[in-house]
Amino acid sequence: MAISQTDIDNLNEAIALGERSVSMSDGRRVEYRSVAELIMARDDLQRQLAASQQQRRRQVYLVQGGRGF
Repeated sequence: MAISQTDIDNLNEAIALGERSVSMSDGRRVEYRSVAELIMARDDLQRQLAASQQQRRRQVYLVQGGRGF
């Protein structure tokens, strides 16, 4: 399942309304046991989304050849 900002927004809306069931962007409906579980799921999705969007830093190595004058 690809994580999207829409999924996180749906979780935030459910938390704000005090609901325990959420529709995901792929059409599934998930029911959580408590609002605390919803918050944990949202935090986990936010971490996963941030990690997937993080770009790898490019490292450049400079090698100098020659006599060193």
